[in-house]
Amino acid sequence: MARSDLSDIMAFLSIAREGSFTKAAAKLGVSQSALSQTVRNLEARLGLRLLMRTTRKVAPTEAGERLIRTVGLRLEEVEAELAALTALRDKPAGTVRIAAGEHAAETILWPVIERLLPDYPDIAIEVFVDNGLTDIVAQRLDAGVRLGEQVAKDMVAVRIGPDMRMAVVGTPGYFRRRAKPRTPRDLTAHNCINIRLPTAGGIYAWEFEKAGHALKARVEGQLVFNTATMAMRAALAGVGLAFVPESRVLEHIANGELIRVLLDWCPFFPGYHLYYPSRRQPTPAFAVFADALRQSV
Repeated sequence: MARSDLSDIMAFLSIAREGSFTKAAAKLGVSQSALSQTVRNLEARLGLRLLMRTTRKVAPTEAGERLIRTVGLRLEEVEAELAALTALRDKPAGTVRIAAGEHAAETILWPVIERLLPDYPDIAIEVFVDNGLTDIVAQRLDAGVRLGEQVAKDMVAVRIGPDMRMAVVGTPGYFRRRAKPRTPRDLTAHNCINIRLPTAGGIYAWEFEKAGHALKARVEGQLVFNTATMAMRAALAGVGLAFVPESRVLEHIANGELIRVLLDWCPFFPGYHLYYPSRRQPTPAFAVFADALRQSV
């Protein structure tokens, strides 16, 4: 294979992964017009159309998909082996790219990153904060963080956080105006702060369980957010009741800013896990980071 063919194929793979000439050009550090010409040259030499271009998106053709499945996978293996060579250095080096929700990034990843980086100046960590269920394979990320019950069975999963539970909270001022709920069904009489799910776009149903009886409450109120951080701020302002991870509000409960209700309906569930494809060989940099996360439990 000519060196120019390899370079052009790598450019094509970048476009296919990003789904955009603009994003791929920015990532490769070239102009969009130069990247378009590169792909046209490759298609001309092969005598095949590799990409379908529309005004809204770019997608591989059947020939393009075959090139991704064959040559693309082999190039990924080469990249992984080259990254693994950093094990021969005195200290691991490289970039670790990981996806996590806002809460996991703040409470699990950041404390470990803050301790780890000073000891490993050649390791860089890129965190993608995304409250949706990111496809780490499609996005070419090293790993992701999810609750234990959300990790796919074909992934390696490592516990990196304690068991968790949710909390229903409101301010003392709010409860002076409304009676405290005794069961989840009583929430129909309350102004509840909802969370819109980033994946399907629906409103999250508050999940409860007591004595083996599970119940999902679809609550109503004046506010809907797509992050628990804003829901908690609204609760602190006395607007209504929020349903958020317990760890976010323990300090506010302890100092009397918030009152917790329905505690007996909020059981513990498996906490955060680091997950990554079982077929992927971890780089030394990733191994160091994963070990630090594992030891933090």
